[in-house]
Amino acid sequence: MKLHEYQAKQILEKHGIKIPNGALAENLQDVRRIAEELGGKVVLKAQVLVGGRGKAGGIKKALSVDSAVEIAEKMFGSSLKGEIVKKIYLEELIEIKEEWYLSIALDRVEKCYSLIFSTAGGIDIEEIAQKFPEKIVKVKIDPRWGLWDYQIREVLSRAKISSELWKELSNIIKALYKIFLEYEAELVEINPLVLTPNGLIAADAKISIDDNALFRHKDLEALREYGGVDEVERKALAEGLNYVKLDGYVGVIANGAGMAMATMDLIYLEGGKPANFLDIGGGAGAETTKKAFEILSMDKNVKVIFMNIFGGITRCDEVAMGIVKAFKELNPSVPIILRLSGTNEEEGRRIIEKELSGRVEIVGTMEEGARRAVEVAKWQ
Repeated sequence: MKLHEYQAKQILEKHGIKIPNGALAENLQDVRRIAEELGGKVVLKAQVLVGGRGKAGGIKKALSVDSAVEIAEKMFGSSLKGEIVKKIYLEELIEIKEEWYLSIALDRVEKCYSLIFSTAGGIDIEEIAQKFPEKIVKVKIDPRWGLWDYQIREVLSRAKISSELWKELSNIIKALYKIFLEYEAELVEINPLVLTPNGLIAADAKISIDDNALFRHKDLEALREYGGVDEVERKALAEGLNYVKLDGYVGVIANGAGMAMATMDLIYLEGGKPANFLDIGGGAGAETTKKAFEILSMDKNVKVIFMNIFGGITRCDEVAMGIVKAFKELNPSVPIILRLSGTNEEEGRRIIEKELSGRVEIVGTMEEGARRAVEVAKWQ
């Protein structure tokens, strides 16, 4: 779960990291009031959960209150990479001497946390790695032992930071690490961390929380907004489905991530292209099955749906009832290939044959299902 910049900054400030004075605006009256309170010279930042806001026109400077209102009028309701701007964060303009990059991230490959620092901030870390690889300093943090002072000193020394700033920057790094652990984050990033006449200030911030830990952070879960992804993915997330949109045309519904991946592999093997990954999970009932069909019906690229169910915890008769419900409420317009195997398989097949005879093609194996789905898609 990604937090908006203003939400991330509230957390940074709470942990003692300095941020520019600012406030959130949801309409033009808010913009005028906040701009006046900040002295007229402000930065307007669209609060959307997509990267590259600056290049997309989502960050603008204004040198007067009227100018701020004029910019906000154009920004509100505009689309930034597919996401509509509904909130703007206004901040005071600050005098910047240098821009740095600082983050702590979960490294799943190395099974550790990574502390990353660069004196080339203000651009994406990928761009820094491409243009200034020599300016990236990275140390691995072993979760068993945590962050040690000598590791911070190593980073500051390798980055050639003036000793006058070591104490202040060390405190920011420690605070960032505390936030990373406390909120069970996957990423806590300050970019840029700016050097000003008043010290170091977090000019922008990004925090991404591990979805699997959200049940321990009810206050954050309540803030969740389904932005930053494709419209169909937003709908799937809101419905609690594990869905990823792809660029193919064979819709996939399976129970279990492994089953979904195997189904996609078979579709590729037969010369087709899956339109998505959709895992309805173990124990999925009729309502979840109907929701899965609803999600796939939103994707106009889907020419056929291959539903691959192996009933262990999941009951095939429950899945069958979900398919019947989907036909009654959604009336899917694309052919459906169904593989039902496992718990209550006979009852599931009986329901389909009774209620949807001729409308759903039942196959015996997943290999046969993938082959038929690719064949049928060619005729559409």
